[in-house]
Amino acid sequence: MKRNQKKLILLSILGLLIGLFLYANRVTNGQMLAHAEKLERDAYLAEYQKIEKATAFFKTDGLDTSFNVEGNGDTWKKAKQVSDALYQDSDGHFEQSWGLYLGLIADQKDVDPFLVYELLKVESGTTFDEKAVGPETKYGHAYGMAQFMTNTAPWIADMAELEYEQEYLFNPYYAIHLSVQYLQFLYDQYEDWDKALTAYHRGMGGLQTYLAENGHAKSDYAVTIQQQARTHDSL
Repeated sequence: MKRNQKKLILLSILGLLIGLFLYANRVTNGQMLAHAEKLERDAYLAEYQKIEKATAFFKTDGLDTSFNVEGNGDTWKKAKQVSDALYQDSDGHFEQSWGLYLGLIADQKDVDPFLVYELLKVESGTTFDEKAVGPETKYGHAYGMAQFMTNTAPWIADMAELEYEQEYLFNPYYAIHLSVQYLQFLYDQYEDWDKALTAYHRGMGGLQTYLAENGHAKSDYAVTIQQQARTHDSL
């Protein structure tokens, strides 16, 4: 009887020790998770502050850019995934803060960020050079990473409720924002990505000419960008 009592006591003590160990392990894991989440949140905040500083000069009060890290955690995480993927795909040429801004603006405008990225890749000749100046045409030069003409950019900026100066076209965040806004506008107009992308490349009048000559809007420009954008679909 005494032997059984001792055995029960030992088993009880062992059970208590196991319980304490499991509890301590849960607390430790919880603390580690909380610490990791804090580090991630701090990283988002640092990127956000960098973006805010870089874009403050061209924003107006009418634009909603209050990307709250605490209240929109999922949006930030998705944008960070986009940012990391584009940074890797571009071998570091497409900066992570650019990708984060693209992810956030594209989410706000309901435009595929990878479509915009591939468009910027084509427009910049794969360099993502924010200071690029295109060759002279009868309409003038195209400027910046997104290669906007000065006869197009002002009204797109107005539609996006952004301030406009020609020099702003060399700001990568500004170029990204105008690209997303313009693509949203064109898709709303045509409800077809072949037409929207061909219009981005050739102008809305140029799209009509292309349609009249070819009977479709599947330009090499539009097809290439969409095909390349689909390679990122795993995200």
